[in-house]
Amino acid sequence: MVEFVQDVIDSIGYVGIAVLTIVENIFPPIPSEVVLPFAGFAAKRGDLTLIGVVIAGTVGSVLGALPLYYLGYRLGEERIAELAEKYGNWVGVTPRDIKRANRWFKDHGQLAVFICRMIPGLRSVISIPAGTAKMNLFVFLGWTTIGTALWTAALGAGGYLLGQNYDQIKPVVDAAGWVVFAIVVLLAIRWLWQRRDMIGSETEEPTT
Repeated sequence: MVEFVQDVIDSIGYVGIAVLTIVENIFPPIPSEVVLPFAGFAAKRGDLTLIGVVIAGTVGSVLGALPLYYLGYRLGEERIAELAEKYGNWVGVTPRDIKRANRWFKDHGQLAVFICRMIPGLRSVISIPAGTAKMNLFVFLGWTTIGTALWTAALGAGGYLLGQNYDQIKPVVDAAGWVVFAIVVLLAIRWLWQRRDMIGSETEEPTT
């Protein structure tokens, strides 16, 4: 898989990056943690530019998110869950992944699209609950583009800085994804706690 990614990027450059990131969104076993760091390394060699890598990766990822959004929009949550149960293993998406993405979207709303674009394992599948919830397409594209651009820039820059050791970025990215996840969970708990206190103070009867 790694050699295939390298050959595609070496052969057709930015177009290869865009195509690979489109496929990566639909077929997660081709990870962006391999595509983008190598593209950053190619920029380090002078074959590409880092800005071009970020643009190509962002465009590809956004385009790749659209089929999953449309799938969720057309089929709905229950049908998607059934398909994941039957065929999910073939494309590396399990019913658990779908449930996690649905939970994130229900808990965090539109912001979940932005956050999950930077969390491995949820980057692609968050597009599905956004579709099932009939999220406005332009809002979806906006959050997707912002989150994807940050993710792409981080991975591309990591590959650029690491050079020939670009492949060492994957475990760092995996760990960072869990850090982002933990931070968001803590913020959500804090918000819920504050919300509970506000509701409690509003329901208290005034003393006379």
